[in-house]
Amino acid sequence: MMKKFAKAEEALLVLTLVAMVALIFGQVVGRYVFSNAPSWTEEMARYIHIFQVWIGASYAVKLREHIRVEAFITRFQGLPRKILETISLTVWFAMALFLAYFGTILVMQSLSNGQVTPAMQLPMWIPFLAIPIGGIGMCIRLIVQLRQIWKGDYEMHKDGGVQA
Repeated sequence: MMKKFAKAEEALLVLTLVAMVALIFGQVVGRYVFSNAPSWTEEMARYIHIFQVWIGASYAVKLREHIRVEAFITRFQGLPRKILETISLTVWFAMALFLAYFGTILVMQSLSNGQVTPAMQLPMWIPFLAIPIGGIGMCIRLIVQLRQIWKGDYEMHKDGGVQA
């Protein structure tokens, strides 16, 4: 289940990157070749990028690619390492849960206000939806990572697996 989700997530990130590049390219060509470009392309590229950042943050948790200082924690193995990793992931989980919770509140407020985007007249709750999606994704991935750590899997392999 998680492998299918990860593959779908990868495909979504790649496809949205292609779409964003095409939109920006079209904007540049329209502006410099035709001296007229639709304003919605820039706005759409911006909102695609916002979703890429939040979904990519969740995907980076899966790959254990987020920036972290390991000079101290890598000196430990066994139970002390598991405890330190658990503390680190618990703090991170609290932050991700905070983002998911308050991101959901932001979406609900935007939904009730009826705010729309300037160029596309898209409901503003749609771009805001990226925040709780990313937060929930990180929470799920952090729980999976915590289980892996307590099984003794501390580091990522180059092929995406983990090693003790």
